[in-house]
Amino acid sequence: MYEVEVKVRADHGAVRERLDAAGAEQVNRVAQTDTYYDAPHRDFAETDEALRLRRESRYEGGELADEETVVTYKGPLVDESSKTRREYETGVEDGETMDAICEAVGFEPAATVEKDRERFALDGYTVSLDSVSGLGEFVEVEVEVESGVDDAREGAFAVLRVLGLDPDDQIRTSYLGMLLGAPEE
Repeated sequence: MYEVEVKVRADHGAVRERLDAAGAEQVNRVAQTDTYYDAPHRDFAETDEALRLRRESRYEGGELADEETVVTYKGPLVDESSKTRREYETGVEDGETMDAICEAVGFEPAATVEKDRERFALDGYTVSLDSVSGLGEFVEVEVEVESGVDDAREGAFAVLRVLGLDPDDQIRTSYLGMLLGAPEE
């Protein structure tokens, strides 16, 4: 499975208006805490990989409820035009135990990314309005595909344009990379 993703900095107010005008459906609003791990056997920063434990809680009536945890491996970027990469993800029953397992086998926590994310569905894509602690506001457009990466990427660019955003402004650096001081690509 490939995750085809494009991300840009954007003011959420204007994007919400365009999402409404385009008929997007709000899916949910969540708070996410992502813990990224360093591997003992290779440098993920050099190989452009990531191992992440994500704790996500949905907002219900303005309150956070029902935390879910998933572990994700993200492979290196596969093209130069987006943040497309192979991704493997699965649910975890107990996030604290998964964290302990990672550390027991030599994976050390590297950094934590905290964000509020509002998700919308538009034209078969997920549009996320992300407010990232320490970084600001971003819009991500993504879809998962088994093949047809080029078509999926062009579709994501089209969704950005519908939202009044320019695909040429995309940032290929992850939130983790930005927090650690990597330049925005």
